[in-house]
Amino acid sequence: MKIILLGTGGPRPDPARHGSSLVVEIGEERLLFDCGRGAVIQFVRAGMPLQDVNLVFITHHHYDHISDLGDVILSTWLQGRPGALKIYGPLGTTEIVSALIERVYPKDIRFRAEGEPAVGGWKPVDVTEVGAGMVHDGGRWKVYAEHVEHGQGLGIPDFDWVTLGYRLEADGKVVAISGDAVPCEGLDRLAWNADVLVQCCYLAAAEVIDAHTERLTHYLFPSSAQVGEFAKRVGVKKLVLTHFRQKPENLMQELKNDVRRDFGGEVILGRDLLEIDV
Repeated sequence: MKIILLGTGGPRPDPARHGSSLVVEIGEERLLFDCGRGAVIQFVRAGMPLQDVNLVFITHHHYDHISDLGDVILSTWLQGRPGALKIYGPLGTTEIVSALIERVYPKDIRFRAEGEPAVGGWKPVDVTEVGAGMVHDGGRWKVYAEHVEHGQGLGIPDFDWVTLGYRLEADGKVVAISGDAVPCEGLDRLAWNADVLVQCCYLAAAEVIDAHTERLTHYLFPSSAQVGEFAKRVGVKKLVLTHFRQKPENLMQELKNDVRRDFGGEVILGRDLLEIDV
């Protein structure tokens, strides 16, 4: 099993880092988790054929996690995806996919399906909205989801906001994918004794300097200090950090050192197209 980080940045455009996205490779199968800015191009840069994408798992609907979803749907079809594209995600995913297919790109789809015989007929997209529990059983692997905390405490009225993290179990190994989440009960369950935790870590402790950044680390993203404490508590073996706010290299190293003060396992600073064996 192998993890390929396609994008390790956040919502702010960063020339060095694409939007949140990663692939878990299990034998010949490739599972795509999130598809933020540049995910399709990065998938190809990593040397993987787009037609192999047939399972997509969405953590939440912030644009830096789904901005390439339309590209994934159309490009996998144009590159020869043999069957339906299966997409799993939280409540609201069906509405987003339907809007892309039926309102944003319907003429494009009809143009290519009817006007370009080499493309072939339209291949469907199957969306399943999921919550906590098993999401997909692939035989030799299983994916589970948990509700995690990412903005639920901000107090926005009448706002139905669902965020997920995922746990993948395959070949006797466990990969946990936090999505954007602060430590919470759901993240505890996902990451417990995981061989690898891919964890968002937007800010180094030194960047938490005012009410705004304190609010971010309380409700949206853990700081580097929080991540080290969490990883130690849940017994993670290897920690892969991602979803960084743009910062100089010395501050990136400081972020890593912050984590190491509490966590004694391997710490990897994620970068685009980095491959991690599990």
